[in-house]
Amino acid sequence: MNYRELSEQELIDLFISGDESCIKELFRRHKSRVYTYIMLIVKDRELAEDIFQETFIKVIKSLRKGRYMDKGMFLSWVMRIAHNLIIDHYRKLKHLKVTSADQSDTDLFNSRKFAEGNVEDKMVQNRIEQEVRQLINLLPDDQKEVILLRHYGDMSFKEIADLTNVSINTALGRMRYALINLRKIIEEKNLSLTAF
Repeated sequence: MNYRELSEQELIDLFISGDESCIKELFRRHKSRVYTYIMLIVKDRELAEDIFQETFIKVIKSLRKGRYMDKGMFLSWVMRIAHNLIIDHYRKLKHLKVTSADQSDTDLFNSRKFAEGNVEDKMVQNRIEQEVRQLINLLPDDQKEVILLRHYGDMSFKEIADLTNVSINTALGRMRYALINLRKIIEEKNLSLTAF
């Protein structure tokens, strides 16, 4: 059977019904875009390769368990899995960043870097960033995606347009509506996203 001639959905259906070889064709069709997306965000080849492999392992497991419901949106679904794995990685990393005074020749706790105001500023900044991230999650998926790719992935609107298969104007429009919607949410919830 020539898998290259089959549609994405036909390949998925065949894989789910037990034809393991179909996954190779799905993988071949999308590996470049998925890897590029991960690499643009993590900017580390080894980490990108690890997350890339994890993404396709999760794709295979999810397909086998019948968790793929986004008919016709396979690439977007794979990108969401990759994106969530990237976020999980950085969350784990954040929890592991602990510095011990024993590992340093200088007294860490007598440093300007750890002065009260500085630590307090960082805590406030972290709280604001967490609140903004929660607000972004309230946006429609297409608007959320463009904000994450632009501000967390440092991608240009051209790169975003190419990755999401839309025109640059559509990507810009989604960003505009995302910012308008974020302002509305902030006003409705009467939030203050400043340190003071």
